Amino acid sequence: MCRLLGYATNGLELSLTDVIGEDESARFRDLGRIHNDGWGACLVSAPNDSPFRRDGGEPVPETMERLYRSIESSVHDSMFPALATQRSRGAIWHLRLASSHLPLVLGNQQPFATHGLSFIHNGDISNDEGRNIVDDRDFPVTRSTVLSTGGESDSAVFFAVVIEQVGLGLPLDEAVCRAVRKLRERYPLSSFNCMVQSRDELVVLRAAGREGTPQRVVDVYESYGRGDEAADYRAVRYRPIADSAGAPVGVVVASSGFPQPASLGWRELGNNHLLIASNHTGQFRIRSL
Repeated sequence: MCRLLGYATNGLELSLTDVIGEDESARFRDLGRIHNDGWGACLVSAPNDSPFRRDGGEPVPETMERLYRSIESSVHDSMFPALATQRSRGAIWHLRLASSHLPLVLGNQQPFATHGLSFIHNGDISNDEGRNIVDDRDFPVTRSTVLSTGGESDSAVFFAVVIEQVGLGLPLDEAVCRAVRKLRERYPLSSFNCMVQSRDELVVLRAAGREGTPQRVVDVYESYGRGDEAADYRAVRYRPIADSAGAPVGVVVASSGFPQPASLGWRELGNNHLLIASNHTGQFRIRSL
């Protein structure tokens, strides 16, 4: 059970604080007091060095990914404010509250990144008896693909299914759709809220199998005296990003947990819908699952 945030621009490199503001960035970081099982981010940007400069190795790519993951809470990690001011044309951020007693090891921290994709997920993929998909050895996914994610959690299995669909030649949004349809055949009530980022686009899915907030999440939030913040736990909202002149330059998408008022342009992404955004043009569209 986690908190997610991502954004994509028209190529204009912006930091997290540029996109949502210093106050909101601080509030997002503060969610790590509750979602304290680690955090991570993956930023897509142009390299600081000149493209194709040779220094004894391969040419510097035109696009690079900066991946950071930690088993420490975002609240206590000095890298969070450093990365929050690091500019990029696209990024995904993840605060973890581990599900189903999965181990707190770096391999299970998100974002996962492989095959030119990075991935974050908020959900617990289990059946009605509480059996997690990691214990479902009959689920049709190639074990080597799961291992390529670096993780051994239900989120890693989810990502692996997406990777296999991409490997069939499907566009990223359709690959996510087909992956969820496949997973729902066996786990229809699980939550598949996720963000998948490539060097070209950001795909955000809201697909919760149940209404309301899981009681476990309510109990955790209440134990911190913040139970009212769990009410819209499964919600995903988005807001256009504008430059200093008010012109649209991209979109930011986030799960709940910090203020997202409609007066500032935030709109709710419907359940079983995806938002697909280019991190080259900043344009985005919404489609159904």
